[in-house]
Amino acid sequence: MCGFVGTIKTDKLSDDVIVNMANRIKHRGPDDEAYFKDDKVMMGFRRLSIIDLAHGKQPMENNEETTVLTFNGEIYNFKEVRKDLEALDYVFKTNVDSEVLLHGYDAWGSKLLDHLRGMFAFSIYDRKNGKIFAARDHFGMKPFYYYNDGENFMWGSEIKSFLDHPGFKKEFNMKYLPYHLSFEFIPGRETLFKHVFKLLPGEFMTYDIVTKDLKCERYYKFEYDMDPNKQVEESSQEIEKLVDDSVDAHMIADVEVGSFLSSGVDSSYVLNEASKLKDIQSFSLGFDDPRYSELAWSTKFAEKINQKNTQIKITEADYFSSLPTVLYYMDEPLSNPSAIQLYFLAKSTSKHVKVALSGEGADEFFGGYNTYLEGDTFHKYQKYVPGFVRSALAAAVKPLPRFHGRKFLIRGAQPISERYYRVNYVYNEDERAKLLKDKSLNVDTGLMTKHLFDEVSDLDEKSQMQYFDINAWLPYDILHKADRMSMANSLEVRMPLVDREIAKYARTLPVSNRFSGAETKYAFRLAAKNNVPSDVAKKEKMGFPSPLATWMKEDKYYDLIKGAFTSEVAQRFFNSDYLVEILDKHRAGQSSMQKLFTIYSFLIWYAVYFKEDVPEGFLESITVPVPAMNKVG
Repeated sequence: MCGFVGTIKTDKLSDDVIVNMANRIKHRGPDDEAYFKDDKVMMGFRRLSIIDLAHGKQPMENNEETTVLTFNGEIYNFKEVRKDLEALDYVFKTNVDSEVLLHGYDAWGSKLLDHLRGMFAFSIYDRKNGKIFAARDHFGMKPFYYYNDGENFMWGSEIKSFLDHPGFKKEFNMKYLPYHLSFEFIPGRETLFKHVFKLLPGEFMTYDIVTKDLKCERYYKFEYDMDPNKQVEESSQEIEKLVDDSVDAHMIADVEVGSFLSSGVDSSYVLNEASKLKDIQSFSLGFDDPRYSELAWSTKFAEKINQKNTQIKITEADYFSSLPTVLYYMDEPLSNPSAIQLYFLAKSTSKHVKVALSGEGADEFFGGYNTYLEGDTFHKYQKYVPGFVRSALAAAVKPLPRFHGRKFLIRGAQPISERYYRVNYVYNEDERAKLLKDKSLNVDTGLMTKHLFDEVSDLDEKSQMQYFDINAWLPYDILHKADRMSMANSLEVRMPLVDREIAKYARTLPVSNRFSGAETKYAFRLAAKNNVPSDVAKKEKMGFPSPLATWMKEDKYYDLIKGAFTSEVAQRFFNSDYLVEILDKHRAGQSSMQKLFTIYSFLIWYAVYFKEDVPEGFLESITVPVPAMNKVG
């Protein structure tokens, strides 16, 4: 696992620019550094050594020195791809997976991507054709950003590396603030920095150095191809084989591999399969309050399979004081509270191992979120109650105070592209109208993701919701925070359930194999039940909970947040009176913690990245001193 940077060279750039850019992301690769420079391009690389520790230095050139590679990730089937290339007379100098990308590009061009199984982002400088070729893995596990203002072109693993480039103009992309307020992230190519873009999951890019022509093309897209004849028993057996194979592939390393462990079936199943291959230490995070802690469950499970488990506990002071650091490493504000827990989990894990397995992906591919179950209810409501009646009921109850069933009646009048809760997860359009200082920014943010629902409009609602999550929630939230929080601590996290072969099979599962009554992940749980205790296989999802909502009601943190909400910085973007109103309602148990945390974390992020635009001492006034982390077990 590593980090890379690159830039098109201009007369104004000194050679130390690429070194400074790479050093900015040293956390992604503290073991080694190297650089490539010619009269057109500069490339930098930071390495976290996992495979063939003595070799594999990057930037790596092919045998003819016509292509130069920087690569972040792991190619799990590189040995098979290498055999195919050796059959074509390509000669390898190392045993690292990165070399198959160089020869694969020489042999197949962009079709190389059809051969790869893994998590990756890479760039290849094609010296012969004067182009930069870059690609990102199928699901967006590894990041790739580029800056293009028409004059300067640069790329890298993290946005923060661009800060050290003299051609980078750091500007806040105000236009996309409402999208962040709605989704917690921006579900597309754009970012909150002007002229900074993401290469999307399953996409490759070609940039012509001379003409400055940039093209992005899709090489992979998850598409359902359900087999209605598939029986759940057959599916569970196939899933068992796939999980076994994927865990085995993800264990390849020349360093010790550990595993994250919660109380849920996904991480438990992954750890159990890994423990069949070798002893593997697991790591779990929780709190003193048992209502929000999974430590009792995780410890009990690790003991059952005779594997060591290390527990980590954090306090509210740990949580709040870490926010500036977390948001710096995140690049863009992501207000999912579990990101902070993941940061501490990775921080402690990295003291013991360089690689950790994790259970992300099963919920999206196999249907694990309880929210999916509401699809049947809304389908029946919209089928049997005429549209004009639903619209009238929604209009009638909307201005009324909260009561049981009010939200259902409002959402029942909406199409699924508007109704599905992730679109209105934080602030909906009406709420943003009260919140935003600049009312012209309050656009219909749902239009940005409507195409995802349109692409599968012929499918059942559960599948439509899963499709949205696979293409939005998974890459922009789950995988984003997994990469940033782990790499902030120089830890490689691998996700065996976010895998090309797993997805290939998951797309064929009919709804009856994914859900049974109120049971989610039906076939997956049956597969897990053959390998882990029944109570673990059936356990309801907790979703990495925290006591954050409770902490926010305490005087200390209430005052801290209120100070941020009434600050000069907050008033630049938001209606402070409305924010304080939400804060007071939360204290009275009448509003969402997520609404508060989204604004609070945004203000901290803005102060970290646009320090010159905030009053001196602002950041210190809304954070607490950094304490020592408590470790037990």
